[in-house]
Amino acid sequence: MLRSILFLHRWLGIVVGLIMTMWCLSGFVMMYSAYPSVTPQEQLRGLAPLQLPDAQALQRAGPSADTPLSSARLEMVAGRPVLRITPASSPLADMPATPSNIDLVTGHPLETDTPGRAMAIAGSFAENFGIKGSPQAAVAVERDQWVVQTSVRHQPLHRVDFPQGETLYVSGTGEVVQQTTRAERILGWLGAVPHWLYPTVLRQNGPLWTQVVIWTSIVGIFLTVTGIWVGIARLRRNREGRIGSPFRGIWWWHHMSGLFFGLLTLTWVTSGLFTMSPWGFLDSTAGLAERERLAGSPVPWGEVSQAITQLEALPPDTVRLEAAPLAGRLYLAAIGRDGDRTRLDPAGQPAPLSREALEEALANGPPVASLELLKEEDSYYYGHKLPVTLPVWRAVLDDSEQTRLYIDADTGRLLRAFDSNARASRWLRNGLHSLDFAVLRQRPVWDLVVVPLLALVTFLCGTGTWMGVQKLRRDARRSRNRRRRRKGENPAPTAVLETTRV
Repeated sequence: MLRSILFLHRWLGIVVGLIMTMWCLSGFVMMYSAYPSVTPQEQLRGLAPLQLPDAQALQRAGPSADTPLSSARLEMVAGRPVLRITPASSPLADMPATPSNIDLVTGHPLETDTPGRAMAIAGSFAENFGIKGSPQAAVAVERDQWVVQTSVRHQPLHRVDFPQGETLYVSGTGEVVQQTTRAERILGWLGAVPHWLYPTVLRQNGPLWTQVVIWTSIVGIFLTVTGIWVGIARLRRNREGRIGSPFRGIWWWHHMSGLFFGLLTLTWVTSGLFTMSPWGFLDSTAGLAERERLAGSPVPWGEVSQAITQLEALPPDTVRLEAAPLAGRLYLAAIGRDGDRTRLDPAGQPAPLSREALEEALANGPPVASLELLKEEDSYYYGHKLPVTLPVWRAVLDDSEQTRLYIDADTGRLLRAFDSNARASRWLRNGLHSLDFAVLRQRPVWDLVVVPLLALVTFLCGTGTWMGVQKLRRDARRSRNRRRRRKGENPAPTAVLETTRV
């Protein structure tokens, strides 16, 4: 039995061990540079100050006044006010409603299907964002490494390049959906792409990519478990009566590092598997029903357009205006470039969110076990590499899932939700994979702990791969020698194994 397990461990270690070594090496990069993305905060930075349209433009461009809306927002796109609305879906509809993006200057759908228009949008974004230089070219993109997961739903999609290596991706909605720099792309190829097995040729086929990552992780778990088993089984008592390894050289180092750090390796590869939610494990629907209950009945377009036309002025540096209904009542959220939010009532007057109003909105669902205004992060609502909105209301529902809701204290919008699966995911994925625990979260404490541990696991995986390759070379050399003996030739010398027992 042990011989069979050792055989599988040794030969799996050549291919899967190489992948695990690559995961470890790319993990060093991902500690400091994630996959390139444009965050919601960065999208706000790229917007110009909002210019309110007149009532006629809204009436001409919008749907019928009684159309219920799921969402509505105003923002500038290349110097023109654009209305983005999504009608509320009918309970009997099989498909969600289609969003509309309307140019309020022309009253027609926003045009983004030409390179010239994409360059104008990218140039305006770059000026506000702080990207230097003028856009050089806009190229239509069907599939690209940096938008490989989302390129289909963003069509028509254009990549716009800038002189100093920055690149913006402009979607068919006129939004900048990706922003990269030359350094981010280089680090992406060294970090996120190998770590996630994310090259375009594989990631463009979502189901295939999912299965490849899941089964590679499962084989990695098997490799690690068998390594721990073999490592324990190979311990021997020497002449002095002490238990130790029967190996020498690199074999001894691999044996000892596996005994001490095999469990950490198993933790990392298993939690990496959990990030894929294999076969629905840890899937969560938290927030879907709660978001609708908080907002209440969809607000009709006529009510939204009337509230917008009654606005005489916006708070300074407002770049976006959103409908933010609560308990079926309409409010507007004026959002600044720095992310500041001001809640306005239908008459355009400031309307700060009160505890009583939030309790009324939450009364539409399960009983609330606790409601607390958080001014600091907690174990579930926190920022790892990006800041989170604070203060925030935390509501714990008295339902079967003990669902936690984190609600924007300015607008009443649901920011995050955690049911039992989502809470388990937080610990089994983020906690175990990133060692994301409160005692380690502060930098540089986290770095001082994670870097040495990752280096030791890298050594374990790397030496295992090297030993497997060396064993393969020796077996190939012996096979050639046997063939030469049969032919009467002198065999080549065979290297001496470094597995002498003590």
